[in-house]
Amino acid sequence: MDMQWRIPWLQQRKEEDPLMRDKQILLEEIRVAQIEWQHAVQRLDYALDPDQIDYAIYALEAAEKRYGMLLKNAKRMNVSVLYHDLGKAAGG
Repeated sequence: MDMQWRIPWLQQRKEEDPLMRDKQILLEEIRVAQIEWQHAVQRLDYALDPDQIDYAIYALEAAEKRYGMLLKNAKRMNVSVLYHDLGKAAGG
């Protein structure tokens, strides 16, 4: 069977599904939030003076809250990752 015929059909179907698009956007936001959280942890590790430490703690708490909120949203939407590298969303 010709794969060139099948792939555009699958891509068109995926683009038309607004729920799938919302799930993909949520997965991307989770990925970004995780990176921001990791950066906040590093910022705290390298903070030297009291003002830097205070800011690093504030940034870390905010990053943790955002990451947790997005994970709760994903759980509520039944979002899971089928292919980690491709970032495809699935769920009921």
